[in-house]
Amino acid sequence: MNTFTLPDISTLPALRPSDCNQILDTLFEPSKHLHSLTESLLLQQKCISYEALIDLVRARLISLASSKAPDDRTVLLDILGSHPRLGEKAPEERPLSEFSKAEQANLSMAGQHGTAQHLSLLNREYEEKFPGLRYVTFVNGRGRDMIMEEMRRRIERGDIELEILETIQVSLWISSQNHHARLFCGESS
Repeated sequence: MNTFTLPDISTLPALRPSDCNQILDTLFEPSKHLHSLTESLLLQQKCISYEALIDLVRARLISLASSKAPDDRTVLLDILGSHPRLGEKAPEERPLSEFSKAEQANLSMAGQHGTAQHLSLLNREYEEKFPGLRYVTFVNGRGRDMIMEEMRRRIERGDIELEILETIQVSLWISSQNHHARLFCGESS
C-alpha cells in the first residue's frame, strides 16, 4: 500500500475537499462524482468509522441504482465505471487506487500467456453488453481463466440491473477489504 495514512474518521468534516478526495481515492476508485456525492453525504450524516462511510456510500449507490432520473444514472455509471479494466494499465488521467494496483499485479502474475487478448475482448464485450459499467470482481489471487469464466457467465446472464447491483456490492466489498488491510498494517483506526 502507499504511504498515505487515513486520518481519524471524525476529522473528515473539517478537512479541505482535496484532502477528503485523497481519502476517498485511497478507499475507492477515483471519481469526481463520488467526491461530490460523498461530500454531500458527510454534510448530512456523521460517520463513526470508515466502515460506516463505506456503508453510507453503498446505500447511496443502491438508491441511485433504483432511481429512474437520468442524472442519477449518469452519476452512478461514472462512479461504477471508474473501476479499472481487468488486465489493462490505467490511463494516467485516471489513476488506480492502491488496492486495484495490487489486484491488477496479482492478476497479471496469475495469468497465462495468450489470455491477455482474450481478456481484452471480454472487457469490450462486457462494456458493450452493459454500457457505462466495467467488469468488477475481487481477484484474490485467482488466475485469468477463472476470472474470464465468471465474466462470461455475467455477460451471458445479460441483466443490467442485477449487474449494477452486483458491481456496487463487489466494489464496496473491495473498498472494505482495502480498509481492513490498512487496519491490519496499522495505517488507520
